[in-house]
Amino acid sequence: MVTCLCKNRFGMLMVKWKIDPCMQAIKSCNVGSLGLSPSLLRTYSQNLQPAKQDVKQEKSVSIKNINYRTDEWTNVTPKILSHIGRNLHLQKDHPICLLKDLIVTHFYSKYTRSRDRPIFAVSDNLSPVVSTHQNFDSMLIPKDHVSRQKSDNYYINSSTMLRAHTSAHEADLIRSGLDAFLTVGDVYRRDAIDSSHYPVFHQMEGVRLFTKHELFQNSDEKLSLFENGVELPDKQSGHTLEATKLVEFSLKKALEDCMEELLGKGIESRWVDAYFPFTHPSFELEIKYEGEWMEMLGCGVLRQNILDNSGANDRIGWAFGLGLERIAMKLFNIPDIRYFWSDREEFLVQFRNQKNIKNLKLKPFLSKEPALINDISFWIPNNFSSTDFYDLVRNVAGDLVENVSLVDEFTHPKSGEQSHCYRVCYRHLSRPLSQTEVSDVNDAIKREIVSQFGVRGRW
Repeated sequence: MVTCLCKNRFGMLMVKWKIDPCMQAIKSCNVGSLGLSPSLLRTYSQNLQPAKQDVKQEKSVSIKNINYRTDEWTNVTPKILSHIGRNLHLQKDHPICLLKDLIVTHFYSKYTRSRDRPIFAVSDNLSPVVSTHQNFDSMLIPKDHVSRQKSDNYYINSSTMLRAHTSAHEADLIRSGLDAFLTVGDVYRRDAIDSSHYPVFHQMEGVRLFTKHELFQNSDEKLSLFENGVELPDKQSGHTLEATKLVEFSLKKALEDCMEELLGKGIESRWVDAYFPFTHPSFELEIKYEGEWMEMLGCGVLRQNILDNSGANDRIGWAFGLGLERIAMKLFNIPDIRYFWSDREEFLVQFRNQKNIKNLKLKPFLSKEPALINDISFWIPNNFSSTDFYDLVRNVAGDLVENVSLVDEFTHPKSGEQSHCYRVCYRHLSRPLSQTEVSDVNDAIKREIVSQFGVRGRW
């Protein structure tokens, strides 16, 4: 066993690997790249498997040169940790960065103070490592809420995690004195494997607060932000109906204007009532795009408890959150979310030095060869989640996998044991794959699922 310290622009990451002499043949290659030759890929899948697919067996994990203890909640993986510091939203000419800049420029120009000073501050370089209090409790997410489950999040330990949303910084930024801000960053969620889902993506959070004077301006002085009332479907118990409706109008107007800026005038949109623990009333904005309604974002009037707990008890406000990948895929006609993480020149050059990015459409280089499909069946252990399997597949196969789906569930009539059958679809972003190299990777997945979870295979 040899410990390799790999230092790059993403920071220092310690990973333990099983290394044999064939490592010398490939160590000059980037094994995470999608450009591996078939022979090197076979060598990688057979001989360069991680000794541990997670880090919970280590006493600590190092992230950006800070050591964190591990415990029974730890489920971050080396593959996920390797994305920390990539910061696609800060990379010049990357489509995520271009979209972020487009939205920021809109808010800067649309909302100004005297002498054209922007109202909105921007925070786009906050660490993705947060406490569970920041991620959940500060946003009033109940202790038993489904969104806290290990199957949905990446925990470093029981009290520390990779943020699942940029809202994790909301209370801290309000407490710092900001009353209008945009927060942008990478967020981490255990998710399915398909063309529109990736365990790391980018969110933009927007918040704006109002004092009584700012909201009502020169209106009747008898109007108030607060009352001792009851909660209704269209207002919180502590908010007056007049204040709620004005905040709601400001929120919806801001987001409708933003979507028109991105997608063009005259787009068809609609508001749908929603539920979020941290806003009430809450809404989702849907846009009719290419004949289909598409959810763009969630938003609402901030729960007053969040403001009171953050030292802004004399204000009322709104918040929204949107996924940059979702919009970028539609805006730039990007067919597969894996493209965003590609460092291939064929992808990046299409966005470089472009002046009118709103009319830019990607010319895909996804291999036109059909996907190669392999099924993997096994008896599942107790407390097994499909996201456990998805994470393992990402660790072993990387971005060679286009899609994974659960195609069959079986319960043994006598023993009560359950089995899952997953269909794994392999397709490289730019070149054909051979069944031989795919079979090698598929075999590596089988070995790892047995090693890590002790399952009994049905292959």
